[in-house]
This record gives sequence, structure tokens and C-alpha cells, in this order.
Amino acid sequence: MIRFLQTPGPTKKIVLGGLLLIICAAMVITLIPGGLGSDLMGQPGKGVVDKVEGGDVTADQVRLTARQMLQQQMQGRDSANMGMLLPFFAQRAAEQLITRQALMAQAAHLGLQVTKPEILDELQHGRYAATFFPGGNYIGKTEYEDMLQRAGLTPEIFEESVGKDILLTKLQALIAGSATVSDAEIRQQFVKQNTKVKFDYAVLKQDDLKKGLHPADAELKAYYESHKQQYTNSIPEKRKVKYAVIDTSKLESGVQVTQADLQAYYDGHRDQYRLPEQVKVSHILIKTPLPGPDGKVDEKGVTEAQHRAEDLLKQIKSGAKFEDVAKKYSEDPGSAKEGGSLGMIGRGRTVPEFEKAAFSLPKGQISDLVKSSYGFHIIRVDDKQEAHMKTLDEVKSDIEPLLKQQKAQQLAQKQAEALVNQARGQGLDAAAAAQKIPVITSEFFTRKDLLPGLGPANQFMDAVFGATEKSPPDMAPTSQGLAVYQLLAVKPPSTPSFEEVRTKLEEEFKNERSSILLSQKTQELSDRAKAEHDLKRAAKELGATVKTSDFVAPDGQVPDVGSMSGQASVAFSMKPGEISSPVQSGSSGVVLLVLESQSPTDADYGAKRDQIREQLLQNKQQELFGLFVSNLRDQMEKSGKIKINQQELKALTRNSSEEGM
Repeated sequence: MIRFLQTPGPTKKIVLGGLLLIICAAMVITLIPGGLGSDLMGQPGKGVVDKVEGGDVTADQVRLTARQMLQQQMQGRDSANMGMLLPFFAQRAAEQLITRQALMAQAAHLGLQVTKPEILDELQHGRYAATFFPGGNYIGKTEYEDMLQRAGLTPEIFEESVGKDILLTKLQALIAGSATVSDAEIRQQFVKQNTKVKFDYAVLKQDDLKKGLHPADAELKAYYESHKQQYTNSIPEKRKVKYAVIDTSKLESGVQVTQADLQAYYDGHRDQYRLPEQVKVSHILIKTPLPGPDGKVDEKGVTEAQHRAEDLLKQIKSGAKFEDVAKKYSEDPGSAKEGGSLGMIGRGRTVPEFEKAAFSLPKGQISDLVKSSYGFHIIRVDDKQEAHMKTLDEVKSDIEPLLKQQKAQQLAQKQAEALVNQARGQGLDAAAAAQKIPVITSEFFTRKDLLPGLGPANQFMDAVFGATEKSPPDMAPTSQGLAVYQLLAVKPPSTPSFEEVRTKLEEEFKNERSSILLSQKTQELSDRAKAEHDLKRAAKELGATVKTSDFVAPDGQVPDVGSMSGQASVAFSMKPGEISSPVQSGSSGVVLLVLESQSPTDADYGAKRDQIREQLLQNKQQELFGLFVSNLRDQMEKSGKIKINQQELKALTRNSSEEGM
């Protein structure tokens, strides 16, 4: 963890970002004060979504929570549609905040409280333990406060919110504590989960039925007419343009960057090239015990750690290789495998005691024992770098491409503006010819199509499809640079003729008809098999394939049947020799004949009894608490203790993206 907190880089940013998101999401009620906008009559005022006994749920709270919920949901995925999803998450956020506030009020009525030691225990052993107590070791007060500050929090606000979470946990435990599970329920669930069956099954496939369908034109035309509404305007709007592309990459090749240009950029961005004082260090860590719940430290454990560290320091001073000692004995796992190396570190990246020693030692020297909140360190300074600024010669190769790109973009902008002005006066063809830029005339295209020489060009497409017919030439950005275009014609959305969609119609007709046939034939297969008491004979008569499964459990899978937890779960309630009703499995229809049923043994029951009991108990507790929450909300709303501002809520859930959520 020390190495992690000391080393800059994208991994650290991602992990810290995730942590801060979790912290912020947990802090919403604490950070944003309620009561803003409530009127004197006790009704929710402007900006208040809901008045709940004990406090308000504000629109700001809902917006912040909705955004955080959505960011968490969209991590690592395309976030282009976040604005469209915000109204949905706003509804969820409002419900969660109202329920949380109602539960807090109920906990207060019941006299539930949280103590400081309980909060400390939650931080040390709960969901934040890996962050604030990695490997059981406290990161230190400075790092703790700094991490919270980056989330916009103080320790007091953060710990108050942790206390509220503990309070809600206590309330849930109190309500759900009455849930019980009987031995009969455990046995019943055990048998249900562990009984295995073996069966014959006859399979009819939709694809096979499709092959036998050859609809005539009359059938397809009738299908087209009956489904015409879904084809109305199904051919999207198309447009035709001519355009000239000004490619910035081609302009770049002719751009010259002077020494004066480089110097001016360098002078204007000097802060980017300042390098702080840094030291390259290695260390060996022997950890000390953490404070107990009472805040006291095991002094005996501290003394033992000190003696171990002193012994390692003696070994190094007697000639033992630092890297070997670090790999074998250091208790900082991140650096130990690297022979103790932490790499280059700057000021403010480590705990104060470590930093003071590291920056005061000469290059090549090994420290005496240094005590910090982590334990005892033996520090070696491997290299030093004084604070300095990179010279222009050192960064020239970084600056020159940037300046070329900037100059090319400026040239492209001027050239495009000049071309637009000329094109509006004498036409695009003549204006482009004067500048020796080729003009491309497109075929009719949709907004999703790619045009030659443009590549992906969303802004260009937005401009073209936003233009009106007979509008003058204009320009728009593309992935290559800029394009000057002239709209030539517009084809509005249209309904395709029968001939235009015949192939698609035939495929949809076959899909629909084969699905109906599959359902009918599977039902007929089941009926015949039951009437004849012979699945194989009925399958042969209807062209179905018969297969035999292995013994399979309720959580198993069978080819052509799929998951046994779906419709096929009926097999576990059937007796040997019994034939099932139709079972739909994707694009297949199946009928089962149970051959054998294999009950679990008492030995299996003894091994799984406690696990099943815990599973059933958790389910009952969740159901019980869910019922309690539902009833609490209902009672508080009926008694007026929860007052929802429907107008404010509708504004959030309907137009949240427009309001800047």
C-alpha cells in the first residue's frame, strides 16, 4: 500500500477515483443540507423533492446521487448516452433517498444509537478497511485526511455518514432478527436443490421448420398489408451533397515551425516543464501493531518490531546485501519483491517521517531506524534529482508537433472560410477549382453512412442533415479536417414498396410462421406421446430427434434444452415414466420423459445443511425487511410524514438532462 500511495500513474488514479465515487455516493445526505426551499406550511417548496420526518430530500441531492449511480454503472463503458439515462436514474435516486431518510427517522424513534468505537471498528474491518487499513495497517492521519479532502470531505462529515450506515444496519438487524428457518424447510430446500433427474427428450427445431416454408407472393403480399404500419417511413431520410475536403494532415507537411515559435510556446508553458526535487529510495519495513478499539497500542508488539528492525539494520551494516534483506524480511509486499525499491518519489507523496529522512540523506547512505505510522523503516537513498526546469532543447521534440498541428488547423480554418465565401458567390465547383481542391459529389446517403474522404464525421452529418434545401454552401468539421459542402437534394423518409422489402418480408414471414408451427407441433408431440405412452414413437411420427440426458441437477445445462432452472425445471416435479407438456427452449421445442430420479443422501444433507440454512435465513431476512420498508413508507405517506413534491419529481425525471444534471 505504501508503494501504491507513493507511485503516480493511471492505475492509482483509477482506484482512487473509484474509491472517491463510493465515498461521495455514501455522503449525499450528509453533504447537502435539507430544508432548503421548504415553505412555512410544512409542504415541500421549490427545490425540495420530498419532506420526510427529520429532514428534506432536495433536488440537488437527487441530481448528485443520480449522476453518481450512473457513473458507477457506466464505468469502462461508452458514456455517450448518459444524459438520456439520467431521468431513469433520477427516479431511482429519489426513491432511495426518501427511503433512507424514512429509515433514519424510524431508527431515531426506536432509540438506536452508534458509538465512536463502532465507527472505528467499521472503518478498520468494514468496506473501507482495504483503503484506510490495508493489510490491517492504518495509512496514517495525514494520508487519511488528504484522501477525504480529495473527495470534498472532512473526517467529521465522513465518519458521521459511516455512523448513519451503521445505524441503518442496526435497524435492519433488529427488524430481520425475528426470521427463523425450520428443519423441515431446510430439508425441503435441500431436496429441491440436490435432486437429479435423467430423461429422454424429443427436440423440434425452428430452423428445420423454416426450411420447409416456401410462401407464395400472395401470402407475402397479404403479410405486407397486415404489417404495413411497421414499414411506414422505415426508409430513413437521405441527402445528397457535394463537398471539398481540406485535410489538416496534408497542410501540416508544409508548415514551418521557427525557433521563435518554439521559444514562445516554451515560455508560455514553463510550468509544464518544471521538475520537482525527487529522490530514488529503497526501504525495508517492519510493521507495528495497530491501535485497538480503545485507541491503545500494544507496546510489547512495538518493542518486538523495533528489535527485529534493529537486527536487520545490523545485518546490512555488517555487509548483508540490502536487496536480499528487503526481499526476505520487508513487510511492505509491493516493494519487497523489488528489493525494497520505491523508485523516484517527490515531496508530499509519503508520510512525514519517511519524507524527512529520505530527503535529508545523501545519495548512497542508509538511515538509522525511522518510525512512522506504518512501523520501522530502514531507508537507502539510491539517487537524487534537484528541482529544475527542462530546457527547450529537451522538450523541443514534444512542442514542435503540437505547433505544427495548431498552425495547420489555423490554415485549414482560414482556407475553409475563404472557400465558403467564394462558393457562395460563384458556386462550390468554381471556388474549389480555383484552390485546386477536388469536389466530391455523393450519392444519396443516410446519417449513418460513411462518405469518401471523410471517415467518421458526426459533426459533418449533423450539419448536413440540419441544413435546409437550397441553403448556401457551408463548412463543418470532419475527422480529416474541415469540409465545405453544398446540399443538393433531400429524400424524405418513405415507406418501401412490396418489391423493395420482399426479401425482408419473406424472412420475417418465415420467422413468425415457423415460431407458430413450432409451438403447435411441440404441443402435438406432447399430446401424442401422452396418448400413446410412447415419446419415441410420437417423435418419429412428427420428425423430432430423441436424445437422452445424463443425470442433471437443477442448476445444470442440457444440450437443446438449456438451463434446467427454466421451463425444464418441471422435470424435477415429475415421476419416472411421466411425459411433460411442451417446453420452449429458445428456437427449439422440447418434450421430456423422466427416466429416473436420484435423491440426495443424508451424508450430503449433513454437509450442506448449514449452508442452506444460512441461504434461506438471508432470503427470509431480506423479505422481512423489505416488507417492513414497504409498510413504513406506506404508513408515513398516509400520515403525512412523507410529503412528495410531484411537480419537482416530474421535472427531475422528465427533463433532468436538459436541466444540467
